[in-house]
Amino acid sequence: LLTCALCEIHTLQAELKVGYKMADSPEYYRVLRTNDGGSVSLSSFKGKAPVVLFFYPKAGTPGCTKEACKFRDEFDRFKKVGAEVFGISSDSPAENNNFAKAQRIQYPLLSDQDNILRKVFGIKADLLGLLPGRQTYVIDKNGTVVLSFNDAFNVEAHVDEALKALGA
Repeated sequence: LLTCALCEIHTLQAELKVGYKMADSPEYYRVLRTNDGGSVSLSSFKGKAPVVLFFYPKAGTPGCTKEACKFRDEFDRFKKVGAEVFGISSDSPAENNNFAKAQRIQYPLLSDQDNILRKVFGIKADLLGLLPGRQTYVIDKNGTVVLSFNDAFNVEAHVDEALKALGA
């Protein structure tokens, strides 16, 4: 049993890359809690809308605030191309809700408190392993990853790259 658990953890460390079919991952169907008390599964958008999913290290920190606010400020451009935007961190739904209210964020913030998606998607830690990684994915409406972008320092570039991937 211990060997199987170790194999499963090892398997989950593969990096999510462009071209990956999300339907092949059980985590695509995972129900995540939102900052407003609701829940969402990424798979619920398959066939309906592209999904922008950006992982940020910690709600309320300077870099994360700058990134989240850039997504907020460009939100209309995402909506024009029919995209759904989600921020995700290991913060609790309550922490994310306080962050969303303080920054007037109009899109859902998801809670991955056990870092399961972060591990499954193979997101590497930043700053010598001190911070959870900052990563943005765009998943098209067919459930295929069309963008995998990582930049710990140029946080606003995550928005620009996502918009480019969507053709906005």
